[in-house]
Amino acid sequence: MAELIVEPIEKYGLSQKDRPKTLFSKIGIVGCGTVGQGLAIIAAKHGIEVVFLELSEELIRHSFDEITKQLDEEINHWGLTPSEKNAILSRIKGTVVYDDFRDCELVIESIKSKQKDSTLDLRKEIFGKIEKAVRHDCIIATNSTTQVITEMSSELEYKDRCVSLHISSTAPGASVIEVVRGLHTSDEAYKRVLKFVRLIEKIAIPVVESPGLISVRLFVVYLNEACESYMEGVASMSCIDATMRACFNMPLGPFEFADKVGLDKIIRWMENLYDEFGSSRYVSSPILKKLVRANRYGRSTGKGFYEYDENGNKISDGYCTE
Repeated sequence: MAELIVEPIEKYGLSQKDRPKTLFSKIGIVGCGTVGQGLAIIAAKHGIEVVFLELSEELIRHSFDEITKQLDEEINHWGLTPSEKNAILSRIKGTVVYDDFRDCELVIESIKSKQKDSTLDLRKEIFGKIEKAVRHDCIIATNSTTQVITEMSSELEYKDRCVSLHISSTAPGASVIEVVRGLHTSDEAYKRVLKFVRLIEKIAIPVVESPGLISVRLFVVYLNEACESYMEGVASMSCIDATMRACFNMPLGPFEFADKVGLDKIIRWMENLYDEFGSSRYVSSPILKKLVRANRYGRSTGKGFYEYDENGNKISDGYCTE
């Protein structure tokens, strides 16, 4: 009887090192607030592993709770099945250490800073920590709109792999992502980011480097004019919102959208734009300042231009100064 020879099949396969790797199989996100959560969901839906970094385990649990709520909402509206939800959640991991970004091909900074003066320094510090943790070919991006990517990446060793990737809204119907290359951004890094945008089925809008890009520069002026019209008594807030929705086919009017974004965030946008350009059109409306001073930030606090219930549904017709 012939001798039976048994050989391990592994030796005939590709080694872990030689196996072909799918482009953008894993990405990282620094800061898992509203935008970070939405980005994590979008990427995970497209089969991409996501690791997000937060400051504490408590914040990680909170982010997972919010992500789960968003997925449950989609299930309730027949946009997702429970098994798809479980698959999406299985691709998302939370961490408190930058070293967990080591296998990522793209890391996106998406923090929310409340201190205007320290925002740039904080983001530079985050970029430095990311660079120490990732491979030299990993793309480092920011979701910031009013900070310039060239300045943010100025202290890095590999400045050529840094890009601004502004996701103005992570809602399923929002299809646009503004992509900005900095002074040092390489063609290779820029092309790879465009591939990532196509991979998550969004439309890449190339933008020349400028604070505020397209979306924020136009929106803050639009909101200021809406506030001016209200202050002049032209119409109520709800009527101004209704007019913009009906006449221009917008899903939300200026006051409704501002409450969704966060009035404190909008104030910081406008301060940064005014510092950069010195134009009076970027000076915040007195109403906007008054609401922020009163900690009425919008949906996040339950009060902004309008008032909201615990589920974020509008329950008032608008802030009134009378």
